[in-house]
Parts: sequence; C-alpha cells; structure tokens
Amino acid sequence: MVPTKRFWLLVAAGIPLAAFVALVGSPSIAVVYDILLVAGAYGTTFLAPSTSRLTLKRKFDSVLSVRASNKITLHLENEGVETITGILRDEPPPFFDATRKEFKVAIPAQRPLELTYYVTPFERGAESFRGTYLRIECPLGLALKEVRLATEEPVRVYPNVLALREFDLLKQQGRLKELGIRKSRTRGLGTDFESLRDYSEGDDYRKIDWKASARRGKLVVRQFEQERNQCVIVCIDIGRHMLAEVNGVRKLDHVLDALLMLTNAAALAGDFVGLLVYADKVRRYIPPRKGRGQVGVIINAIHDLVAEPVESDPVAAFSYLTARWKRRSLLVNFTDYEDVDRARDLATAFGTMARRHLTLICRVQDPRMDEVLVSRVETVQDMYRKAAANFLMEDRRAATAIVGMAGIHNLDSEPQDLAAKLVSYYFHVKERSLL
Repeated sequence: MVPTKRFWLLVAAGIPLAAFVALVGSPSIAVVYDILLVAGAYGTTFLAPSTSRLTLKRKFDSVLSVRASNKITLHLENEGVETITGILRDEPPPFFDATRKEFKVAIPAQRPLELTYYVTPFERGAESFRGTYLRIECPLGLALKEVRLATEEPVRVYPNVLALREFDLLKQQGRLKELGIRKSRTRGLGTDFESLRDYSEGDDYRKIDWKASARRGKLVVRQFEQERNQCVIVCIDIGRHMLAEVNGVRKLDHVLDALLMLTNAAALAGDFVGLLVYADKVRRYIPPRKGRGQVGVIINAIHDLVAEPVESDPVAAFSYLTARWKRRSLLVNFTDYEDVDRARDLATAFGTMARRHLTLICRVQDPRMDEVLVSRVETVQDMYRKAAANFLMEDRRAATAIVGMAGIHNLDSEPQDLAAKLVSYYFHVKERSLL
C-alpha cells in the first residue's frame, strides 16, 4: 500500500481533532480516527482492479546501440473486466539514460495499450531490465496498490548498429554525402565487364568495342563495374594505446563504430571481410568471408571488447595474419602512435605487409588539441598548455612521416568524422582499382 496525498491531508486534518479531544479529556477518539483511516486505506487495496489478467511485453531491437537513442515499446493487454488506472514505471538498466520512466495510464479492459520511450546506453556489454512497477488507484483515493510485474529481461549493448540502417537507406537513395561519405560515379570504372552502350563525346577511345561497333554500324563502348570478391581485413589494437578517451568516450568505442560502417559497406559491395584483434598476443581472428552474415559474426566478436593496460605486439599479430592469409587485401589497422619510437615499431611490423597488401593505419585525433593550438594565451598556464600541445603535434607529425616512408597510408581523424572518412577511403580504393 502506498498512501496518497488525500490520505495525508486527512491525517493532517486529524491533528486539530486530536488537540480538541485532548482538551475535553477523550484522547481515544483521535486514536480511533487514525485507526479507521489506516484501516480504510488498507481495505480499499482489496477493492482495486485485479492485475491477474494483465500482461506486459517489452519490445526492442535484439541488440541496443551504444550512445544512440533506442526505442522501447511497452505493450499492455488487460483481459479483465475493469479499467486499470494508475502509474506505471519501467526500470531500464541503471546506467541507461531514459527519456521517461513513469507513465500515467488507464489500461482499458479487452483493449491493448502501447507506451513508448527511448533509452541511451553509454557502455557496451550485457545489462538487464529490472522489472516494471504499477501503482493502481484504489476506491476513495486514499491509497495506491503497488504491483510488481515480472518483466526482468537481459539486453546486450553493441556498437552503434543503428548507424548501419541509416547507411543502407542513404546508400539506396544515393545520399551518402549526408553522412560525409564521398563517392564518385562508379559506372565505367573498374575492370569487370558490365554492359555495352553507345559512344558519347568524351569517352575513352580505348573502351570502344570494335566488333560490336561493326555489327551495329555505330561506335559502342564497353562499361565496367567495380571488382567484387576483393578482401578487407580490419585489425584492432586493444592494448594500452587505446585506453585514452576522446570527448569522454574511449578511443576503442569510436574505432568500433567506424569498423562497423566499413565492414557493412564492404559486405554490400560483395567483398570478403575479416577481423584480427590483438594486444600482447592475438585475441580473436575471423577469416575473411563474404555476405551480410559476416557482418553479424564480426559484431558478435567485437561487442564486448575492452582495451587492456598491456603493451601491444604488432610483430606477433601480423606474423600470425601472414601465416593464415596470403591474398592481396586492404588491411586497416586501428591503433595509435604518438612518438617516433612507436612509429618505427609499427613501420617494422606493418610495413612488411605493405609489400603484398594495401595498408592503412587509422588513428583517432583529439579535437581538444586543435582547440588549444588556436586558443589565445592569457595566462602562464595557457602558455605551458599551448607549448605542450605544439610538442605533441610535432611528435605526431614526425611519427606520421616515418609510417608513410614505410609505404603505409595514414588516416588521422576526429571521432565524428572517422567512419565517413574511412568509408570514403574504401570507395576510393574500389573506384581506382587499387587492389
């Protein structure tokens, strides 16, 4: 039983009564008043509508996306004969940000009711909804009857899989530029024959099909499409260099969002996709395969990854990969390096892969660094901060130069642009037939 505001008002009204009866020498009257009030409130809970035929089902995606707004729908069905009125409170996992948790409800008999709210998880991993509570209005309005509905339910939080749906939709509509992805007209590029069409001014004469032109009596050119069945292998460093945070989010989380976008784009293009996760040793390896199902396999493999406070061993990791995959591929290595010593180690380990494969290192850049560099110096502390930022950026540029001399491409991007730039790079590789 949960007392209502009306109950407490009646309790307050009994205070003057208690004072009066105390003066006239009959304090038992006030005691009887309070007992009757409590008994009446408690008794009305037995007259409240029954919830024995009330069912609640919580509907949401099989996995939730981290740092994204996920829709939660509560479907209620009351198969009883009375309308149930009260306050319903759903309990999402404690570290989820919910748009609302409580609803003023009137659940009609023999009719369904749906309630919707949104949650935003901030950490990947396994969580659970903790149940649902319903406070039912009782007759006379003195109390609410609290009922706990057994709706405990596990939920898994993954990287931002909702972004993949947006990518698929915009790709179908030819609007990828809204995501910051640059994709040029691909028809006519590549080496796989696609179709024939009439020659038009500006076409490359080397693409003229002379036999088809002779048969038709006019110039005809061959059109080519992008090659399929190529290979993209994503390598993720989960060592100590990925422990840092950017804008309050771990670098590894930004990396996983970009990885999902790349693997989804590659799967849609008909390419093979693989995964290598390493730190001081190889943690996970998924051989390259084709199909959208491979994206699901990779999502399941990365959803619970955490960075570890250990020194990574890229030499061992890429030796492991070399022993298991020989075919030329696009190798994307998500890692970080801030100084020339770390850059030399990466150039030694990853540079050997550049002889056979197209190699790319992706790094997450902290936007606060640029903010410090362009800020005005007003105090001694500002001066030291700006000097430190200049030293760090100089080291970063020197390290990038060392990696570049090893034949490794470099993509250094702020978190919000990393996925778009990476997918744009992948499309550039496809369009130019660099594999």
